[in-house]
Amino acid sequence: MPEDRLRPTERSLQARIAAYKLHATHDSREITAPARRKFMERFVNEVDPDRVLPERERARRAECAKKAYFTSLSLESARERRKRAKPS
Repeated sequence: MPEDRLRPTERSLQARIAAYKLHATHDSREITAPARRKFMERFVNEVDPDRVLPERERARRAECAKKAYFTSLSLESARERRKRAKPS
């Protein structure tokens, strides 16, 4: 490995330092706000693609769609854990 290239552990430490510096100078919620908005847009589009519902109802349904999504991920994870735990 050339001397100027970082090892994986060094790269990881460097990235961690950068993340700590970023979070020391900025509010984490502000940094991730655009990503969270975009993620939530997915559920809004799912429940009201034509934007015909009142805003409050659209937001309520989108929140339920998001909960359903995360609950389905949880169920899938539980099934995979059970499958791995089964003796062959």
